[in-house]
Formats: sequence, C-alpha cells, structure tokens
Amino acid sequence: MKGMELLTDLYELTMMQVYMKTGIIQNHAIFDMFFRKNPFNSGYVVFAGLEQLIDYLQNLSFSKESIDYLYSLHIFSDDFLDYCKSFRFTGSIFSFQEGDVVFPEEPVIRVEAPLGQAQLIETALLNCINFQSLIATKAARVCYAAKGRQVIEFGLRRAQGPDGGLSASRASFIGGCIGTSNVLAGKMYGIPVKGTHAHSFVMAYDSEAEAFTNYTKAFPDSSILLVDTYDTVHSGIVNAIAAAKKLLAQGKHLAGIRLDSGDLADLSKKVRKLLDEEGLDYVKIVASNDLDEFRIDELLRQGAPIDVFGVGTRLATGYGESALSGVYKMAAIEKNGALIPKMKVSDEMSKGTIPSRKNVYRYYNADNTMCFDIICQNDEIVLDGDVYDIKGNRFTVDKDLISRCMHIPIFQNGTLVYQKPSIQEIQHHCLTNMQSLPESLKDLYNPDEYQVYISPELFHLVESMRTEIHKKID
Repeated sequence: MKGMELLTDLYELTMMQVYMKTGIIQNHAIFDMFFRKNPFNSGYVVFAGLEQLIDYLQNLSFSKESIDYLYSLHIFSDDFLDYCKSFRFTGSIFSFQEGDVVFPEEPVIRVEAPLGQAQLIETALLNCINFQSLIATKAARVCYAAKGRQVIEFGLRRAQGPDGGLSASRASFIGGCIGTSNVLAGKMYGIPVKGTHAHSFVMAYDSEAEAFTNYTKAFPDSSILLVDTYDTVHSGIVNAIAAAKKLLAQGKHLAGIRLDSGDLADLSKKVRKLLDEEGLDYVKIVASNDLDEFRIDELLRQGAPIDVFGVGTRLATGYGESALSGVYKMAAIEKNGALIPKMKVSDEMSKGTIPSRKNVYRYYNADNTMCFDIICQNDEIVLDGDVYDIKGNRFTVDKDLISRCMHIPIFQNGTLVYQKPSIQEIQHHCLTNMQSLPESLKDLYNPDEYQVYISPELFHLVESMRTEIHKKID
C-alpha cells in the first residue's frame, strides 16, 4: 500500500498541526479500535483486514508529491510539513489475530504511539478493518447456512469499485468461501479462482448444444455448463446430459451444471433426477442468483440438492448492512511523564468508552467452547471472582475455565514483530474459531448475545472517572 499517506480525513492532519503548535505531538498516546454493534443481527464479527493495515503502516511516509499537495492547500505551516517529510510509524500495535471472532465494545486493536502518529493512522486503520470485517462476517454466515456445501464468491462486478472488489474477495475467503471469480484477487492473495461461463457464451453459437460441445472440448476436465439460457428442463439439461455423455465416452467427467434463474429449489430437484437417471450422479449442481445466507437456508430447508453456491452481490457488498460500526477512540495520553487514562462519557455506559491500556482474555470450557471475554486493565488476569458487564451488572467467573490473552504484538516500536500467515492459514484460523463459537451464537435469525465483561479493577476506574468528570461539569 505505497503512496497511501493521504488516505486520511483532513481533520487528522489539522489536529496534528495543532498538537505540534501546542507541544504534545510526541506525547505517548493509546487508542483503541472497537465497534458497538454486530452487523446483520449476527452473534459475532469475523476480524479481517489486518494484513492491509500492516502493509499500510510499513509503507507510511510522505512523498514529495504529497508534501507539495498539502502545501498547495495553504492551511499547513512549514514546520508541520517538515515534520511530515520525515514521518515514519514508530509505535506499537497489539491486536486480535485475523480470523478471530470478536464482539462489541472490546478493543480489537490497541495502538500505542506518539500522539501525532496514532492520530494520523485512524482513518486508514478503520478503512482497512471495517469493510473486510463486515464481508468476512457475511461470508461466515453464508458458509454456515450452506451446511458444509461449497460457497464461491462471485461479487466483483457489483462490488464497490476495484478496491472494494479485491477486499471483498479476500475477506470472503477468510470467512470460508473456497474460491473467487476475481482473477486479480487470485493473483494478489493466492485465492483459488473459479468460474463457469455466461449466457452470452451460449447465445454466441447457433445452438445451445454447439456451445456446450465447444466448451467441454476446451475444458474437458473442469466444465460447468450454465443450463438456463433458454429452457432449463426441456433444453439446457438435455443438452448438458448429451455433452456429459460425450465426455464420458472420452474418459472424462462433466464437473457440473449451473442454475442462475427460476425456482432454484424446484429446478435443482428436477435436474438432479434427470442427471441421476442417466447415470450422471457425479455431476454437481451449482446455484447462483442473488443468494445470501437466508436464501441458502431456505433452499436447503426445501430439500434442494444443490452442491455449490455462487454468491455475488449480497456477499461482496455486505448486503443488509452498509458498514461495520468500528470506531477509534483515545484511551490514555502522556502528561508530565505519566500516562493519564481518558474516556468519553455518556449517560449510558454502553455509549461511552473504556479508559486505560487494556487486554482482552477469552475463556473456554473443557470442550474448547467459548464462554465469555473479559476486558482487563494492563496485565491483570481474572481467574475467578466478580466481573461486570457493560451496564454495571455483576457476575462471578468460574475458576475452572481456561483463559487466553487475545492481544498479540504486531508492531513494537515501529518494527513488525508479527509473522504474517498465508490467507489459507487465516481461513483455517477463522474456521477453528467458528467451531469454538457456541451454536446459539451462530443462529442466523435470533442469535444469543456473547458476554463481554469488564474486570473489577477496570470497572472501578470507569466509575471513579465518571464521577470525577461529572463533578467538573457540575
């Protein structure tokens, strides 16, 4: 992600200039990235986009062209532009692993850096994380609905521009898709590329039979024939069966047929019956056409014998939710050599922020099922005793549970210390997380709420700071 230093909101830069003028731009600060609400009425979010954030931070510097542009705006001082000329990220990042499931209010990413640096990266950080986490979550839901059947992401042509299309393909694979139609995403990220052919291919020839024959000749080991250009049952599947038999005579097998319109449940049953009657039970049925997790769930409830789902628009665009509500808030700042906790206050604790440097611990039972998370201050670990939810209700932790710290170091003092995994490893990590997630949280329609608690030390800090802030206001 070279040349992306201006991928930021203007106010990040204007705030930095004021920090410089007031002498606090180098003060150590802590910021948290978190979100307040799960999208899609989901019980969880799949964290994605970390690799793009890493690439951004590694390449973050201001080119001469960027400095010249900022100068042309006539709002920045020479000393601030000199600061930008030598800008490098020297801070530390602590984060969940990409592919982890995460939940509202907990700090998914913790940034510790000089104030100016921590401020500048806000916009790009949220841009990297919010969209990919949204799409990875949607993909996980779609794949869960498919109940073990394969899902391919087909969404490039209706994605939000080229960058959105690439990010959506990457995030969809992390969430569980087995491949993408996006060839550039395949090249860039190592995602398997998949595809069939269009209706226009069939229409380019004098007959459907001719089109299928030509396609299977060109791709005898991987042909999937689109059978709904004219009439699925009376033409398309008939010609596909004929093409499959020609292949079989050559010792080859037709990989599948695709349905892209009509009553997918009814048509899939009819074509499955026709294929099986001809001894072609190995031919898979691929279905597409505005599918999402709810439509797939409905099709399978109707007994549709579909083997593979191609999901496009409603996956790559995050259909149903425009964005993940990720935010980036200050948790502490240095003053006179001491780190001072900071928090935003609201009449509802759930609308405020949680101050101080924090870690998140996840608790599992003996079956490796996730039970709850606890947000802790510094290196505090709660093995048993009382904890609090976001609203201040008190609960007791079972001492027999197994805990794991979710924050791992990504950057330390500007140096990358995290070994970036392959996208296949990230996908496997996501699938492992989904297996540990209670089934009640994966429900598509009415999931349970996963509990995220606050440690006693952190809860009392929040209460005391709220009291002090209200005293100052009064």
